[in-house]
Amino acid sequence: MTDTTSRAAPLYAVFGNPISHSRSPRIHALFAAQTGVALRYEARLAPVDGFAEALDAFRAEGGVGANVTVPFKFDAWRLCKRRSAAAQLAQAVNTVGWDEAGLWGDNTDGIGLVRDLARLLGGDPHRPLEGRRLLLLGAGGAASGILGPLITAGVRAIALWNRTGDRAQALAARHGALAAQHGTDLQVVAEPPRQWADGVVNATAASLGGAGLELAEGVLRPGIWAYDLMYGAQDTPFVAQARAAGATAWDGLGMLVEQAAQSYTLWHGEAPDTAPVLAVLRAELAIAAD
Repeated sequence: MTDTTSRAAPLYAVFGNPISHSRSPRIHALFAAQTGVALRYEARLAPVDGFAEALDAFRAEGGVGANVTVPFKFDAWRLCKRRSAAAQLAQAVNTVGWDEAGLWGDNTDGIGLVRDLARLLGGDPHRPLEGRRLLLLGAGGAASGILGPLITAGVRAIALWNRTGDRAQALAARHGALAAQHGTDLQVVAEPPRQWADGVVNATAASLGGAGLELAEGVLRPGIWAYDLMYGAQDTPFVAQARAAGATAWDGLGMLVEQAAQSYTLWHGEAPDTAPVLAVLRAELAIAAD
């Protein structure tokens, strides 16, 4: 691609704070190479109190679509003129674009997680959690984006825990009708239950800060699986904690690739093959860990 072609290619970005760790530019470059799409994709640091201004400036530069990560998913939801059903339920947006009606938003986090869990657990690709009991840790933007798709993936019961109980209650209340429709027992718990869950999903920001979680013995244990939405060159603190307790544990790199693929499909109308992209990223992380 020549410099002139590169400058003329449609501009995309991911916004966050922090953002230097983001693999999204690499992922979308690999998707573009795979599908023959010309694009520019950048990581952009926005001020914590200046996301709207940063997004406006990006649009003025010719930006046509963006991903949104911590801590701006709720801000993006408020700014969108039109929202998908997933984004409306989550009240959080991680994918935006512009059309004749203005700024639109979607949330691809949940579908990304469910697709990765289907890869890891096997079974029905649309309902890989059929009949399972799930403990969801956290009630912020990440948890908001995944709770609805977890319910529709067939979970029998979900225990939702968050350090701030009011936020967990609000999240559960917003998903109450969906849970009832799918026969999912959705409860907010004061403490993560011991000897209960078949799987545990960490949607807190603890791993981003390099910290583990204070969980009672028996919450994580042999015979269950644990999934951290965060990822890194080394095991995240939560993944290390889960494995030390005897659980099978995975980080969120696969979810990252899958949610990015759904964003890519929304923008370009073509679904990329995620398997080779995930393999490349995993290999690159392994090199970085050496």
